[in-house]
Amino acid sequence: MTSYLLERAWVDGAVESDVLVEIEDGRFTRVEVPGRVGDLPGETSAGRSQFPRVSGETTQLPGLTLPGLANTHSHAFHRALRGRTQRGRGTFWTWREQMYAVAERLDPDSYLRLARATYREMVAAGMTSVGEFHYLHHQPDGTPYADPHAMSHALVEAAAQAGIRLTLLDTCYLSSGFGEPPQGVQRRFSDADVEAWATRAGAFRPTAGTTRTGAAIHSVRAVPAEAMPTVADLAAGRPLHVHVSEQVAENAACVAAYARTPVEVLLDHGVLGPLTTAVHATHLTDDDIGHLADTATYAGFCPTTERDLGDGIGPGRRLREAGVRLTVGSDSHAVVDPFEEMRALELDERLASQQRGHWPAADLLEAGTRHGQASLGWDDAGEIAVGRRADLVTLDTASPRTAGTGADAHTAVFAATAADVTHVVVDGRVVVRQGGAVQTREEIGRELDAAIGSLFS
Repeated sequence: MTSYLLERAWVDGAVESDVLVEIEDGRFTRVEVPGRVGDLPGETSAGRSQFPRVSGETTQLPGLTLPGLANTHSHAFHRALRGRTQRGRGTFWTWREQMYAVAERLDPDSYLRLARATYREMVAAGMTSVGEFHYLHHQPDGTPYADPHAMSHALVEAAAQAGIRLTLLDTCYLSSGFGEPPQGVQRRFSDADVEAWATRAGAFRPTAGTTRTGAAIHSVRAVPAEAMPTVADLAAGRPLHVHVSEQVAENAACVAAYARTPVEVLLDHGVLGPLTTAVHATHLTDDDIGHLADTATYAGFCPTTERDLGDGIGPGRRLREAGVRLTVGSDSHAVVDPFEEMRALELDERLASQQRGHWPAADLLEAGTRHGQASLGWDDAGEIAVGRRADLVTLDTASPRTAGTGADAHTAVFAATAADVTHVVVDGRVVVRQGGAVQTREEIGRELDAAIGSLFS
């Protein structure tokens, strides 16, 4: 049994002081919030004013502690693009060509190295689960590896070594755009047809207990409508994610092909539902928002990537008001910082509406924690509560960014950054430790530099 005394902690929708938690077998077995002096064994009024003061084997965590944050949308290999694709002018489509150039260079060994370093960067930022939208399946010419799951195994091993939970979303990708065959490097993304994809994806069995599997439809342009029910059937009971309405041009092409918006096509073919996440959901009609709400589908925003690519600002407030649960992800990893993603839901809405105060801080934390974890199939995570997975993310509340901000929910959402994370526990296991992380940020930087440098040498 492990116990922690948390100076400040987000528990049951509020920040509380001097919270005692106990952990056994990776889950919280005790969460005690003192309502008065003396609630904690042996505590006195004098001791209460001198945090930390406990006896025995209890570890004291000064600062503000949150439940584990979820990165609901990741393409691990995109991390190699940071600082490269931001140069000069361009569009989403010119960025995509640079992304394809990186995709051509990867093999299972180099992907393991890059993904491991990328996942370690996430853990150091406070992310305890990641949803990997995985479509880099085959060799560059489209030929399967001798082990058809070689690239999937590389991701599973990378996550296990980094100490992050993984939801592997095996992605169906069959065309380059509305009936066009895959071209160039897209061939390594694609199986021959949806039945071949289902056979391969359905046969995969992860080797790590901290991995769950789901499925993904890459987009309405990459998966014909008649193939979508097969993907949805394979994902039954598990997470199903899909890129939705990321680009105005894609929406227009979808309407030209089907006389329906992307959301309507997904609705027509049984894709939407309470385990489905519409990733990006940037350019939606009012009817689209209604369909997502009626089917209890999540909307997964990736604000820093949508900003970086110039995609636009999604209708976060309208979705929230309709009852749609929002989550956040880092997508292309132009930024890996869950606090930046959460506050961007509010700050981007301010830019779009020229008004403030759209999201309470508590709702943004819920998007980043409980809703995000559940959308990845980890519905037993995202809360500091008895019986839940024991994830803890502690922030320094005395850094130049956070000092004087109140050490409350607003500190987490509107002041803190990934650099303020001092301690991370995933399923009861310490993966980042103040004063000496399991792997320091400097070591993570060197690992990223080596993994990315080898792709461009």
